[in-house]
Amino acid sequence: MRVRGRLRWGRRARVGAVLAALLTGVVTPAVLLTPGTAGAAAAAGAPVCEIRDDRLKEISGMVATDDGYVVVNDGADDEARRRIFFLDQRCAVVRTVSYPTQPRDTEDLAVGRDGTVWVADIGDNDRSRTTVAVWRLAPGKDKPVLHRMAYPDRPHDAEALLLDADGQPLIVTKGGSGTVFLYAPSTALRPGATTPLAPAGQVSLPTTDTSNPFSFVGRGVVTGAANAPDGRRVVLRSYADAFEYDVPDGDVVKALTSGTPRITPLPDEPQGESITYSRDGGSLLTVSESADQPPGTRPTILRYPAPDGPVTAAHPTASVAPVLPTAVRPIAEDTVGLGGRTWPLMVGGGTLLALLAVAGVLRWRYTARR
Repeated sequence: MRVRGRLRWGRRARVGAVLAALLTGVVTPAVLLTPGTAGAAAAAGAPVCEIRDDRLKEISGMVATDDGYVVVNDGADDEARRRIFFLDQRCAVVRTVSYPTQPRDTEDLAVGRDGTVWVADIGDNDRSRTTVAVWRLAPGKDKPVLHRMAYPDRPHDAEALLLDADGQPLIVTKGGSGTVFLYAPSTALRPGATTPLAPAGQVSLPTTDTSNPFSFVGRGVVTGAANAPDGRRVVLRSYADAFEYDVPDGDVVKALTSGTPRITPLPDEPQGESITYSRDGGSLLTVSESADQPPGTRPTILRYPAPDGPVTAAHPTASVAPVLPTAVRPIAEDTVGLGGRTWPLMVGGGTLLALLAVAGVLRWRYTARR
């Protein structure tokens, strides 16, 4: 999520985003009232290591490597933070890679089987970008290559990136009511060109009641994603939970749009926007931003056991030229559908009271944390 001074989504911007979502029908009254399925008293993750470098307070993406981690900040205005950071296993920065031009809003990372690092420059809080992009950093190189992409319908805010079995970037929009959308390049990516994106499907997240700083809104948005090292699973995360899907035949889109995920609660992470698998695939690793936390707070990588469940064989993820994924239901807009129609918010007496109550709570939180 792009920085605007020191006002993050957890403060004034969060109030506006929630009210806008309610008023436009992206978050419907049903979302406010639907009971959850994941318990709020879930165990916290086990600390792995603390990131002490002051340039890394707004981490939005992370992947694990054989010798440590790679992380990026979101669209920070500070040039020193606008880099790809390589960490060792103790979370110390051992290398940085600068971008040849300024990125807009880097939000996630993915790593291919050959070690290629993909940086997702796809954040768009205002939904005003004419193009989004991925940066491709080949193994051993010190200059990432920019690939621009354009949505076929309208701008979308997105914070999650996956790779399919052929190494194609797959964008997962942030959503807002438990329904998110998938977009993939319609042709091979080429430097210096803008590749059209095509809609690939939609994903409905299970409803939970996991405790998190953003209440019901935090449970219905996707802020990060990751492929398992062996390609047999993928995971999406919200501010509250991790949703893991089996990929039995290598088709990531099919897995997300038709599979039933296993849920790992990620309770009360301050602003969790990153998730990755450990290199052995046995754990989920997360890290939160620390910019809005009390002075002295450092981002800490947390470990959660990967959920149990049957997994079948699939092709590992590679980093090669992308191809169009399996076609699934086309989508037209980032709204909640019911019975084939889009249902806007109907502001009646009960809904208005709910809206005012939410606004009051969020305003109180903002005021108390100033």
